[in-house]
Amino acid sequence: MLDYIALGILIFAAITLFYGIIVIHDIPYEIAVHRNHPHQDAIHYAGWVSLFTLHAIWPFLWIWSTLYREDRGWGFESSGPPTSAEPAAESTGADDTEAEDTRQEPVLAEVAEAGDIAAGETASHESIALVRHKLEALEDRIGRIEEAILAAGDEK
Repeated sequence: MLDYIALGILIFAAITLFYGIIVIHDIPYEIAVHRNHPHQDAIHYAGWVSLFTLHAIWPFLWIWSTLYREDRGWGFESSGPPTSAEPAAESTGADDTEAEDTRQEPVLAEVAEAGDIAAGETASHESIALVRHKLEALEDRIGRIEEAILAAGDEK
């Protein structure tokens, strides 16, 4: 009689351990779903792969799933005005700003179409101003990179 009870406890422990490991490996996926992570499916599949790699990548899945939050994204972007490390682009005259505006209009139109307008809303002036600010910052960074490449080429 005790043999059957011991066998039942052993089978119950094995089943509990089996399902417990599966549930633990779904924790990063559940975090990703809760945070509306853009890579939910990849985290879920990687969790299953982690079962077969003896849990080697599971801690990285946990980190990956907790890095993203829907309200702040990845948390690496600054949305404020440029800081001293990121100086604002200097314009030399009205002609330069008009030329930049004509180059930015198609980009702004695409952003507006892909964003708010696709959902049936109109793009607000604040969102366009934010996109314009980020575009100006990117153009400034590209200009500095080009200058550094040219300076490095002149040194040779």
